[in-house]
Amino acid sequence: MESREFHIVAEAGIHARPATLLVQTASKFTSDITLSYQGKDVNLKSIMGVMSLGVGQGADVTISAEGDDASAALDAISETMEAEGLTK
Repeated sequence: MESREFHIVAEAGIHARPATLLVQTASKFTSDITLSYQGKDVNLKSIMGVMSLGVGQGADVTISAEGDDASAALDAISETMEAEGLTK
C-alpha cells in the first residue's frame, strides 16, 4: 500500500467540482483508493463518500492506494489535486 498526505489550501476545500474530478481520476484505476480525513476513511471512487467528509480549507488528508497500479493512481490524483488548486 502506498499513501500520500495533502494539505488543502483551496478556499472552498474539496467541494463538488474538484470532488467529481478526483472521483473520475480515481475511477480510471483498478487499485483500491481511500481518502482519509479526521479518522474517517472513504472510497475515493465514491462521490457521496468524498462529499460526506466535508473537507475544508486547511485540512490535512491522506490518500492511500493498494493494487497493481497504486503508484500511477497516486501520481494522477496528485496532478489533479494540484491542477484544481486544492494543494500546492
